[in-house]
Parts: sequence; structure tokens; C-alpha cells
Amino acid sequence: MPGRDATIDIIQRELTAFARRARTSAAQVHPELSLVTYSMLDHLKETGGCRATDLAARFLLDKSTVSRQTAMLERLDLIVRETDPDDHRGQILRPSERGLRMLTEAYQQRRLSFTERFTDWADDDLERLAGYLQRYNESS
Repeated sequence: MPGRDATIDIIQRELTAFARRARTSAAQVHPELSLVTYSMLDHLKETGGCRATDLAARFLLDKSTVSRQTAMLERLDLIVRETDPDDHRGQILRPSERGLRMLTEAYQQRRLSFTERFTDWADDDLERLAGYLQRYNESS
């Protein structure tokens, strides 16, 4: 059985490989999308929309980076800007119809890929993995 340091090295290597596949998935939605930009679009879908400052806080990015990323999403017709009903000076960013359609297609492709990868896994193994991933993500 490997020691704790070796185990952490394995986890790091495997999560890095996972992240590489995620970057590839983002590029499949649109070749100009980075993983961060794709994640922002996905967050906008999950939340129903938010302000750019909320994206900056969520992804720990500065406002200029978020501005560039959202400008790209807007240029690709993946998001729309709407006046914030609570503060008419601000704007809410939401996925456009095209953005929602592309996210849905990407989700279906990812789900199929996961389903295929886990074909030989027992249900209790999947449940444990899901629990471990939730635990890991909640700790950060």
C-alpha cells in the first residue's frame, strides 16, 4: 500500500488528467472556449444568470479577466446582457438560447461518456466516488 505522499501524488495526477479531459470538452462546445469560460457559461445556466462581479467572486478572478471572458461569450452569441431589475445601472449575464442549446448538447455528450466509462462499476462504487468528490469539493 503506498504511503500518504504517494497517494496524494496519484490523486493529483489523476485529477490533472480529468482536468485535461474537461478542457477538451469545453473546446468541443466551441473551439474558442477555455475551461474557465465554459465553466462561467455553465455557472450562468445553473444560477439563471448573475452579474460579472459575482462571476469574479465565484471563480476567484479579477474583473478585467471576467470582462474579457464574458466579452468572448457575448461575441460568440452564448450569453446575453439584461438590465438588473434590482439596480438599473448593473447588468445580469444569462446564457443565450444558443448558449443553452450548446450546454445541453455538451451535457448529453458528457453524460454518455461517463455512462460508458462506468459501465463496469458497481452502483456502490459509483455512490462512494460521488460522495468522495462532493466531500473534496465542499472542503475547498
